[in-house]
Amino acid sequence: MAAAVRGGRLDGLVDAPRPGAARKISDDTVEAVVVDTFETTPPDATHWSTRGLADKHGISHTTVGEIWRAFGLKPWHQDSFKVSPDPDLVEKVRDIVGLYLNPPVAAAVFAVDEKPQIQALNRTAPTLPMLPTTPERATHDYERNGTIDLFAALDLATGTVITDLRRTHTSKDFVAFLNKVNRNVPAELDVHIVLDNLSAHKAPLVHRWLLRHRRFHLHFTPTYGSWMNLVERWFSALTTKKLQRSAHRSVKELADDINAWVDTWNDNPKPFVWTKTADQILDRLAGYCAAVTATEYVDGSA
Repeated sequence: MAAAVRGGRLDGLVDAPRPGAARKISDDTVEAVVVDTFETTPPDATHWSTRGLADKHGISHTTVGEIWRAFGLKPWHQDSFKVSPDPDLVEKVRDIVGLYLNPPVAAAVFAVDEKPQIQALNRTAPTLPMLPTTPERATHDYERNGTIDLFAALDLATGTVITDLRRTHTSKDFVAFLNKVNRNVPAELDVHIVLDNLSAHKAPLVHRWLLRHRRFHLHFTPTYGSWMNLVERWFSALTTKKLQRSAHRSVKELADDINAWVDTWNDNPKPFVWTKTADQILDRLAGYCAAVTATEYVDGSA
């Protein structure tokens, strides 16, 4: 093959005939399948299936699947998105990412949020243990035994978490939690707190508390930008590792279980490391918005 390429000079770069049966699907058919996938829908569904397009074009459904894989098409899959309408989006992104990547000197930085309405659920029958070839099994129905709200402040430097469990998550409860954080941070340090735009975080009671505690500084995530709050990653760990598959007959049992899990976490804390710069986040957002806008104009819907 190498000798043929050298001998044929530029013409030798053209593909030589290959073994096997000749391709039966024309380029026109491939193009029609791709265009239909993008631009049309069947009369009885929101998107095409392989068999639906196969019947329309007189080819096999496996061929449609091969075409979709070749072009990276997944009509059955749908993602969701929400672009923040916050007028201070850029400034808030740069502020919070700056705290993560370059925290202030002589200051503690916390990511703070609440996980409200955690339910104390108990299965109506005992959970069956895992066996060889058989996963653990639990009944799909359960009994509700009350709820509790969890406040958490994740220390970004150490990974330790300050928590508080309460029946509600009002501004009064939030101030009580700020007092707990205040007691747990050395007096010589400033305190920077990343949190979302919940009304309880901006209530007059909170403003009055901040006037009396000048070392505290609040940094709000953009609207619909709670994903920027690193404590959400900790809440995810709590949910998947403890709450999702546990059972509790009372709120007290639930509270004791959460407190025990938090104590175990703080015995060997694992800091979460933020890696994206503000420019990377904003550039990706700008690129996505540009792609969506271009698609709208191509479709003629704008």
